[in-house]
Amino acid sequence: MPVGQAGFWDVQDRLRELSAQGDPLEKLAATVDLEIFRAELAAALGARARAKGGRPAFDPVLKFRMLVLQAMHGLSLAQTEYLVADRLSWMRFCGLGAGDVVPDANTLWDFREALIAAGVLAALFDRLDRAITAAGDLPMAGQIVDATLVAAPRQRNTEAEKARIKAGEKAAEIWPDKPAKARQKDTDARWTVKFSKARPREDGAPQRDIAIPTFGDKSHISIDRRHGVIRRGRTTDAAVHDGARLREGLIDPNNTASDVWADTAYRSAENERYLAGIGRVSRIHRRKPRGRPMPRRTARANAAKSAVRAHVEHPFAHQKGVMGLVIRTIGLARASAAVTLANMAYNMKRWCWLDRRGVPA
Repeated sequence: MPVGQAGFWDVQDRLRELSAQGDPLEKLAATVDLEIFRAELAAALGARARAKGGRPAFDPVLKFRMLVLQAMHGLSLAQTEYLVADRLSWMRFCGLGAGDVVPDANTLWDFREALIAAGVLAALFDRLDRAITAAGDLPMAGQIVDATLVAAPRQRNTEAEKARIKAGEKAAEIWPDKPAKARQKDTDARWTVKFSKARPREDGAPQRDIAIPTFGDKSHISIDRRHGVIRRGRTTDAAVHDGARLREGLIDPNNTASDVWADTAYRSAENERYLAGIGRVSRIHRRKPRGRPMPRRTARANAAKSAVRAHVEHPFAHQKGVMGLVIRTIGLARASAAVTLANMAYNMKRWCWLDRRGVPA
């Protein structure tokens, strides 16, 4: 049957119903004041030349809100544009009305590219961390370091092209006569092999681990043990070794405790010396001796460490599951932007949860 056009009060009534049912974005906006990012965003975009005319530019905080929504749900920019225009709760989160113009996908692309070019995303991440700390959720009780693979669009290259990519050549150098093809080639991401434990065989025979080839990038993070907030992050290609990244800015100097947990990939003499030199206590897992069984004492110590270290898997599981984190772009700079925005989105959701502990539903 025909449906009449919704009036102003109909929209307001529907928004009140959403609030009564517990709109998560409304709760998020109440916890995280995204206006704290305005100064950094304005500095990154620079002053706009008004002499050129045209309609006024969209508010930078509005566009940043849309990037947050994109990161929270693993969307493309076009999907983000559509859903902001379609969903009342998303409109309200962005501060838009039913008749307001929504920034399109190209506008969001240009905005994100401007943030990448200005190198401001790390500053935005640090600004959020300071806000979480100021709210009372200090980095404390030690920190846990780990890394995870993030899938990117797979490349189909010849052996000769692969060799040139590994040698450090850029796409424009490898395909100079095919600029359109070069724009679609990611020469920063890498292949690696991820090993997964196989199920035990019924006859009790030993089973080899399963090797899974993976193409993409790697997200390295450090969370504080007490609140589970991502305090430090870095993005690399998938083939780099995790251990060396420990000494490249993953340790948070503001954590109130000195303990550092990590798996055996981070166990090395260099890392042990580094942690001791900065006054940190290593809780890194010890490796099994080659050709010998694991000593019982070491196994018990590793089990105790695992009970703590396992908490770092929660952000990864949430980002890859609920948030649908994948790399949709070309190049390490854009992949780093996607991972940084995902880390910020996760921290916002985590802060919202921390802010409502003990509050009755």
